[in-house]
Amino acid sequence: MSQSLSLTTLLQGNQLQSLAGPLLIIMILAMMVLPLPPFVLDVLFTFNIALAIIVLLVSLYSRHALDFSVFPTILLITTLLRLSLNVASTRVVLLNGHTGPDAAGKVIEAFGHFLVGGNYAVGLVVFIILVVINFVVITKGAGRIAEVSARFTLDAMPGKQMAIDADLNAGLIGEEDARKRREQISQEADFFGSMDGASKFVRGDAVAGILIMLITIIGGLIVGVMQHELALADAARNYTLLTIGDGLVGQIPALIISTAAGLVVSRVSTNEDLGQQVIGQLFSRPQVLWVTAGIIGGLGLVPGMPNLVFLLLAGVIGSIAYLRAHQSVQGEARTGEAEAPAVIESQDASWNDVTQVDTIGLEVGYRLIPLVDKAQQGDLLRRISSIRKKFAQEIGYLPPVVHIRDNLELRPNAYRITMKGSVIGQGEAYNGMYLAINPGQVTMALPGNVTEDPAFGLPAVWIDAGQREQAQVGGYTVVDTSTVVTTHLNHLLRSHAAELLGREELQKLLDHLNKDVPKLTDDLIPKLLPLASVQKVLQYLLEEGVHIRDMRTIIDTLTEHAGRTQEITELMAQVRLALGRSITEQCFPSGAELQVMRLHPELEDILTQVVQSNPMADGGIEPGLADSLIRDTSSEIRRLESLGLPAVLVVSDGIRLLLARFLRRSLPQLRVLAHSEIPDSRKIKFVSIVGGNKK
Repeated sequence: MSQSLSLTTLLQGNQLQSLAGPLLIIMILAMMVLPLPPFVLDVLFTFNIALAIIVLLVSLYSRHALDFSVFPTILLITTLLRLSLNVASTRVVLLNGHTGPDAAGKVIEAFGHFLVGGNYAVGLVVFIILVVINFVVITKGAGRIAEVSARFTLDAMPGKQMAIDADLNAGLIGEEDARKRREQISQEADFFGSMDGASKFVRGDAVAGILIMLITIIGGLIVGVMQHELALADAARNYTLLTIGDGLVGQIPALIISTAAGLVVSRVSTNEDLGQQVIGQLFSRPQVLWVTAGIIGGLGLVPGMPNLVFLLLAGVIGSIAYLRAHQSVQGEARTGEAEAPAVIESQDASWNDVTQVDTIGLEVGYRLIPLVDKAQQGDLLRRISSIRKKFAQEIGYLPPVVHIRDNLELRPNAYRITMKGSVIGQGEAYNGMYLAINPGQVTMALPGNVTEDPAFGLPAVWIDAGQREQAQVGGYTVVDTSTVVTTHLNHLLRSHAAELLGREELQKLLDHLNKDVPKLTDDLIPKLLPLASVQKVLQYLLEEGVHIRDMRTIIDTLTEHAGRTQEITELMAQVRLALGRSITEQCFPSGAELQVMRLHPELEDILTQVVQSNPMADGGIEPGLADSLIRDTSSEIRRLESLGLPAVLVVSDGIRLLLARFLRRSLPQLRVLAHSEIPDSRKIKFVSIVGGNKK
């Protein structure tokens, strides 16, 4: 019963929130046509001031522009509210202005008397100054910043999208994170575009305020003199003071809202609010404060200057400088204590000194150590964990743990990746800089350290953080240092997936499989096949880029055929046949038509004879034929890639293994499929012929 009641209350609360916006707009528009008593005007003017203060404070405490993404709409609503109040108050001023200074309510009277001392000339000057400040300085500057930000955000969108795709492909983020980041980029462009347009409302509001004031004063003089028979001086005093008070009570909230708009669009997004940014960056350097205190103190000693004020302020600034310097010394002392090396007593050698080589290792130079140090906000460890998780989800088993250590023998910015003690990849990365990768369609050249992307060999250049936006606008894919290292590591893990599947990983995979499907492997291992043979079949599949996520089908197929043959290549062929739909889907997802290469019939006949005469080796291919085969296949692959098609060669079953092994050495990107592995439901279109006379 209580749960039902709380749910009903929640639904009612959501309905009231959804009605708040339409009701507010209707009330604002109604104020333009319905007469309002002075007390209601007082309440609404006070509400307008409070709303402006709330908006200003929210903009001050927002850490990112999108934290206050509704601001353009609020800007429009507050502008409409001020204009409606101007219309309502003008009606009251013209109807009742002859009765005295409180004719339009206490708020307008207070602004007309207290703020400007009852002098309408002073009030008129103050009002015009506020309008000029709002219109010429704040609103124009905020609008210009919003316009430029919107333009650069739109120009940088393609580069940012490619960076998100690069992180997604490298396994650094998931689909949900990628979707959120894409939405954020789109929202940023929409926000700054909306702010650019919304600033026009504030500008128009300032112009409307001046016109309303002039019209009200002229209309008041006519009504007071001609209808209520007031003296010209009395009419001028009453109506001008009321109009000035009305203008000030509307223009001050407008100035506050415009200031909030300028703060929102001019801020750089960080994890700190405005107050923390100002204090942390403006007063963080004791040297600057010492020099400032000295200059102000020197001016305070000049005869004729207000010595007390200057010397007092110099003392305050000097005190702040002393406190900042003292805090810096204490912080460095604590850091030194934390980094002091522990004294380790020397011990005799023991068997504990004998260590096994790491299956996968990452060694870094000393300048890259902050990437793996959590105390220095290094995120490389987290990203490597994400890579292993994505590898397990896509390949089908959990790779070994990556052991990370520093190596003083490496260059300061160098790193290298090892597998079982041997180096399989190396490169250089610069902490704090970004790698701008040229995907082939850039529109500008960037200054920096020219290099190559260590993972895929694409031309690239190391740039400073300040050039990041410029590079994204120019079409570069910009990634940070951690992403460079983890993308390289991810590429090597996938390239060596077969070698990384050891006995330990396979046994853990089978144990995990038996938790979901008990006794699935009991009939196969070791009754029909030893564990080593199963490992060899899986390694062959991984060498040809076939994932092993469907272990049930693999185990069932091996169990079915292992009683007839123990030949690894034949068992692998049967497994590939069972996984044909999955293999085809890897090359051509979403049911797309298979646009593939094939061999010329004469060449296929020759290779078939080679296999029949020597079925166990590649060496039976005559050297001249081998060179021609590699050259023609490479040429056709480049042509397919220029069309955006994957490199897939479909051949007869008998020669598939021969070609797959032979061509994989020179053309690792090529996938060789047998006709029988392609499901009957998929359509095949041969768009290229390898060898012979092409027609």
